[in-house]
Amino acid sequence: MNNTEIKEEQILYMDLYEKLKSMKFSGMAEELRIQLENPNSDLESFQNRFEKLVTAEWNLRYNKKFERYLKKAKLKIPGATFDEKLYVSDRQLDIPTIEKLNTCTWIDEGRNLVVTGMTGTGKTYYVNALAVAALKQVDDSLKFLGIMENIAQVDLLIIDDFGLMNLDVEKCRHLFEILDSREGRKSTVLVSQIPVKEWYDLFKDCTYADACLDRVLCKAYRLEFKGESLRN
Repeated sequence: MNNTEIKEEQILYMDLYEKLKSMKFSGMAEELRIQLENPNSDLESFQNRFEKLVTAEWNLRYNKKFERYLKKAKLKIPGATFDEKLYVSDRQLDIPTIEKLNTCTWIDEGRNLVVTGMTGTGKTYYVNALAVAALKQVDDSLKFLGIMENIAQVDLLIIDDFGLMNLDVEKCRHLFEILDSREGRKSTVLVSQIPVKEWYDLFKDCTYADACLDRVLCKAYRLEFKGESLRN
């Protein structure tokens, strides 16, 4: 190609770049700019170059959606990840169950999860990592709403530090309404320092205790975190 042809091609691509930007295809526009600045791009096939354009746009939109959901989730530890600490033998964790939970398939099944253990053993961190993993699989139907009447629709509800609050009759009723509306359809995670066998005594009303625990514990996965405090 002579200089005139090269210049005309550059003008054509710049026009295409501006059109992509104006249509809010920022990911494709940025990938196009990268390809234009790479002198070896012409060596790649049209299919490969086009695939990179589409993938760049998809990744940009996915990441924006993920960050939006992550912000709305208001997690205590939004940067939590599944790290090597889960596999430290001294923690005596149920690794096969953990690896199954990490796939988040149990959320699609509407199963619950109960996580217990002493303070500082990593319960909240792990459950936050689970929430992040679940968010990475979200679709546009997932909504994080903090008002009571919409809690039933949240795909994954995490109740941390269960048992530290005073479960008077009114709170028992609210908890029952939430659990009952989600039973068999949506997943709920309860995290507590208190062993499950002592949960019944947390409720001021024994009828609500029976009803709530039946809905939480039936077919629920269980994890117990042991070992010394990780906060040290």
